[in-house]
Amino acid sequence: MDRRKFLKATGTLVAATTLARGAAARAAPGSAEGRQVLPLNRNWRYSRTRVEGAQDKGFDDSAFERVVVPHTNVRLPWHSFDEKSYQFVSVYRRRFKLPPRARGQHVFVDFEGVMAASTVWLNGTRLGEYRGGFTPFSFDLTPHLDFAGENVLVVEVDSTERPDIPPFGDQVDYLTFGGIYREVSLRIVAASFLENIFVRPVNVLSSRPALDVDCFVQHLEPGQAPLQLEAELCDDRERVVARASLRIPGPAAGSEPSAHTVRFGTLPAVKLWDLQHPNLYRVRVRLLSEGHLLDQDERRFGFRSARFTDHGFELNGKVIKLRGLNRHQTFPFVGAAMPRRVQRRDAQILRQHLKCNIVRTSHYPQSRHFLDACDELGLLVLEEIPGWQHIGDASWKDLAVDNVRRMIRRDWNHPAIILWGVRINESSDDHDFYARTNATAHQLDPTRQTGGIRAFQESELLEDVFTMNDFGYPLKAPNHPCYLNTEFVGHTYNTKSIDNADRLMEHTLRHARVHDQLASNPQYAGGIAWCAFDYNTHQDFGSGDRICYHGVADIFREAKPAAGFYRSQCDPSEEVVVEPAIHWAPSDEAGGLSKIVVCSNCEQLKLFVGGKLLIEGQPDRAQFPHLPHAPFVFELGESLDKWGDLRIEGYIAGRQVIVKRYSGQGLDRDFAVLPDDAQLVADGADCTRVVLRVTDEFGNVRPFANDAIRLELTGPAELIGDNPFVLVGGVGAIWIRAQERAGVARITASHPLLGQRHVEVEIAAAPPDSV
Repeated sequence: MDRRKFLKATGTLVAATTLARGAAARAAPGSAEGRQVLPLNRNWRYSRTRVEGAQDKGFDDSAFERVVVPHTNVRLPWHSFDEKSYQFVSVYRRRFKLPPRARGQHVFVDFEGVMAASTVWLNGTRLGEYRGGFTPFSFDLTPHLDFAGENVLVVEVDSTERPDIPPFGDQVDYLTFGGIYREVSLRIVAASFLENIFVRPVNVLSSRPALDVDCFVQHLEPGQAPLQLEAELCDDRERVVARASLRIPGPAAGSEPSAHTVRFGTLPAVKLWDLQHPNLYRVRVRLLSEGHLLDQDERRFGFRSARFTDHGFELNGKVIKLRGLNRHQTFPFVGAAMPRRVQRRDAQILRQHLKCNIVRTSHYPQSRHFLDACDELGLLVLEEIPGWQHIGDASWKDLAVDNVRRMIRRDWNHPAIILWGVRINESSDDHDFYARTNATAHQLDPTRQTGGIRAFQESELLEDVFTMNDFGYPLKAPNHPCYLNTEFVGHTYNTKSIDNADRLMEHTLRHARVHDQLASNPQYAGGIAWCAFDYNTHQDFGSGDRICYHGVADIFREAKPAAGFYRSQCDPSEEVVVEPAIHWAPSDEAGGLSKIVVCSNCEQLKLFVGGKLLIEGQPDRAQFPHLPHAPFVFELGESLDKWGDLRIEGYIAGRQVIVKRYSGQGLDRDFAVLPDDAQLVADGADCTRVVLRVTDEFGNVRPFANDAIRLELTGPAELIGDNPFVLVGGVGAIWIRAQERAGVARITASHPLLGQRHVEVEIAAAPPDSV
């Protein structure tokens, strides 16, 4: 059966994405009753060049480098490198032996992400090529396995920008890097197994909530006996809340899974998933034959209702103004090859530090670890297919439609995802192509709306929500009932941490102005600014050093002043925020310091210089009448006649709730070395960021500190980054990656004037490799 055709069973419509099915159906690493999922991340052998005969089982790979995935095909400087440096064909080899219980079972290899085209061999037999770097794929290894002896899996990875693969074919304003940059696993299953599960809450806002669980059962061999599906609903304490079951006919072997819906009737009261209380549940499904367990799998989900309407976005019947940022998944030095912990950290930065309530995964599906964290933190997601302006030929379009299928079937259980992006970012209209992508999304997932990011309002709307990149100000008025702004500011006002006060304040105010206009009209569902973090790009874009400085934070995830605006929009009950949009310095503005912008959620601020009250005031409601918390704009004129330390006091209901101090001495006083985590796991992949900062005596960054920091690392870890590291804007970061043995990693960072700082990170033992 053609993969582009659809399969209908028990009233449920699904896409049959043959290669993607295994990765979509993956479970947590480890052994589960009825199936085994074995991580295949360690003990790879790697060559940066294509080697004759490397696909053969008997090839001698002892000269290859030993690596652990996630892996980048080459480490690079954080800026000013040639993007051709990673565009080559490399080879990965992995030897493994199967556990005894695998005999008589079927074995798949599941790849979560390889950039950009992968040709796979097992024991010298070519299994096929997968084209695409952002979506999962699988191969059935069973016919070619040696169940008693050693097997050799080989992956030839083409990381060039092939024009037959989205997003390539023309200019692209981001870099894709290369390598097996997401996890790999073996999946051992019976001849009949659960290929995927889609959990669909029903009537969640009523007094009679229910649940439909679509179970996709794959039959690789025929059978006579009828099968039984049994499902359990579990709450966040793992207590069974409800049970349901369904008998299904005996299996007939086929290449496509059959869909069967297990329906839970009226449920007891459920806890809704929302931004403040992201309550999560699990559904566990068992597949049995005459009482014998064939397979078992589970999915996590949330009960929630999410709809874009003509009066904004509603979550569980309540209108919420969306306020967020776009995110690229790449990092300095290693591109996208960062593990679970680091991917999750970005979600924490966006939700907990920048106070966003939505993120767009620009411009491709991103790590499942990032999406898992969004579920747990209450961070809404607009997820979209790979692309950037260019639309290729018919084969290219087929791959893009397939990307829609793989994205949705991988991620349809995430409650955080509220909108599928089914257009190529900022592309021209293409009726037939986008009719296919939109129809595919609706057929696969009737519970979510679709959008498609465009840059012109005259665009044909085939999706449910008009999602628009609008870099002008004032913004264009909404021209469709459901309307979401998906990019603004960004490239129109590149800003670096070391820019002067004029630019830093204007950068901050531009974000504030747009969000104020978005708040002025309920038909604006909200806005997702460009962007969260500075990012690497091609030579055609950016500031001449392969970086677009478009973020409210730098490429190391360290905040610029504009980040303070987003922080300040949270309720004071969550956190009281005071963030000046300048670095405190006497002549950091042309003609002297005559204006200060402060982002805060206080009701009143008082500014003191040298212990003397300089000025006090309220939020600038005249300029920003619609924001929850308008910035404070203080016009100083010539009132600043004596320099000194700055003290800002914040008041709510007449009570002082916060005090922040900034040194007026203009001296580098302290040096901080700050790891994000105190413990890593010795699996060869686990990483944590280590932030380097030079500050004043009150802990505020000194933006013109550009010292070279010398780093020494001992213990079972390696350093990812420059050494010595030259600070930029007074800050920077490196990452440390655990090796495969337990112990303590000790970092000594030496500043040429401020001395040494020492930090330790424990490296805890990891479970042994299973294969």
